[in-house]
Amino acid sequence: MSALEEIRSRFQNDHFATDATGVIIDVAEPGKAVCSLTLEEKHMNENHVPMGGAIFTLADIACAVAANGYSEKKTVSQHASITFLSPAKGARLIAEASCLRAGRTTALYEVDVKDELGTYVAHATINGYVIG
Repeated sequence: MSALEEIRSRFQNDHFATDATGVIIDVAEPGKAVCSLTLEEKHMNENHVPMGGAIFTLADIACAVAANGYSEKKTVSQHASITFLSPAKGARLIAEASCLRAGRTTALYEVDVKDELGTYVAHATINGYVIG
């Protein structure tokens, strides 16, 4: 089994992101991850654009994979901030997470969410607390 398959298998236990929402882990590297979500009717709000919660869930799981995919320690979210920049125009969202700083007890990640057409949908910063 490849490292990516092992990470996908481990994160299948994050049932809300993987089962309910449908997030796919596309790339996982130490401190980096790319996750995607094919938009369905269940992800849309009354304006027929992706719900903020769906976008946040995608950003959150991308951060979790970047932080925990290759680490023996566990990092949990301590604080998260997301700015919604534009409604998605495409049919698929892609979140790219990267570690800006990983310290002994805290970490900082940023996540950019775009659609497959290049529309910049959201930017998130997530502070993590390292446990274990």
